Amino acid sequence: MTTKILTFLVVSAFAVISCKNNDSDTGTDPVAVDTTTIPGSILPVETNRANSSYTPSFAGQTRIAGVKSATAFEGRILTSNLSSPWGITTLPDGRLLITQKGGTMRIATTAGALSQPITGLPAVNSAGQGGLLGVRVDPSFSANRMIYWIFSESTADGNLTSVAKGRLTEDETRIENAIVIYRALPAYRGTLHYGGRILFDRNGNLLVSTGERSDNAVRTQAQSLNSGLGKIVRISKEGQPVAGNPFAGQADARPEVYSLGHRNPQGLAIHPVTGDLWQTEHGPRGGDELNRVEAGKNYGWPTITYGLEYSGAAVGTAIQRRDGMEQPAYYWDPVVSPSGITFYSSDSIPEWKNNLFIGSLSGQHIVRLVITDNKVTGEERLLASENQRFRDITQGNDGALYAVTDAGRLYRIFKR
Repeated sequence: MTTKILTFLVVSAFAVISCKNNDSDTGTDPVAVDTTTIPGSILPVETNRANSSYTPSFAGQTRIAGVKSATAFEGRILTSNLSSPWGITTLPDGRLLITQKGGTMRIATTAGALSQPITGLPAVNSAGQGGLLGVRVDPSFSANRMIYWIFSESTADGNLTSVAKGRLTEDETRIENAIVIYRALPAYRGTLHYGGRILFDRNGNLLVSTGERSDNAVRTQAQSLNSGLGKIVRISKEGQPVAGNPFAGQADARPEVYSLGHRNPQGLAIHPVTGDLWQTEHGPRGGDELNRVEAGKNYGWPTITYGLEYSGAAVGTAIQRRDGMEQPAYYWDPVVSPSGITFYSSDSIPEWKNNLFIGSLSGQHIVRLVITDNKVTGEERLLASENQRFRDITQGNDGALYAVTDAGRLYRIFKR
């Protein structure tokens, strides 16, 4: 019996067992995967049945074969004293800058010592999914001490996903001269789906993810070029649209729009080799997505999706493909609720080089994805035994990964 045939039979038997153990669930069984194409591969990490019966658009789009790290690593809690941390990024000296949902920032050493809360930021609306969100430091921070962040801003017309910047004082106690440089219009009186990640591209411009604000009354604006909702936008450090943006000069289109058709995108990262932009977003009931984002492309929400409404009803006309709309490179059903993401570029753990790491909220683990030629070829779940909602993750200057959780923990993940 060949290895491939044996693998297929093992996975098929596993699918039958899964079905018997989940009689009360609805959806499809795990699909058989040829695990012989990936060294050290195992069965898919997802063992629960999918919510929907939708068919993937290509092999490996979901439930790819699992992989297991051969390198011994450790996830160590550095502190549990953060207050609802949301974003984490590395300072030039190796310390970590962390946002807290309620409206302050903290600096943490790689040993877990925390600064006092940094103040001076504009007020946030922390109701629901709002608050102080993603954060990045200026590429020239050592010279100018500038910080950029996203927050949910209250106005007379409703709430906004907004971008601000300010200077961190030398004593690191406050942000001075804070100013809002961009607002994702229109405002909406809701407290869900702000998106909220920010990063610098290789040209020193800002890429910002905005949510479509969830509700039926407004989420279709993810498909509107004249709305800032459900988008990735590209702006300058001053908040202006970048010259060369894909819709610049087009009537009834916002010139800052870089891509459209997003739901609640909470992860942005640039591949360290290719320079491609990758993004994760929350689906509804199923259909969490990983996308390789290209300028001017439409990623489908809410017209196409691999998820269902939370009620179990179909979303719209229940289609998964349409001409002119991009397929996710990968999707999860059931959801893992992907939040912050980072590519690993260190030589400390060679087998992790250029892998994507994703903070998982409802899944309560860190996702490791092996990506080859823009396709996901393996998946692993890290720190699942910690039972934590991992909100964001970054790579430190020391080659370790650092992750924050909703419960206030800061983890260091490193080679043992």
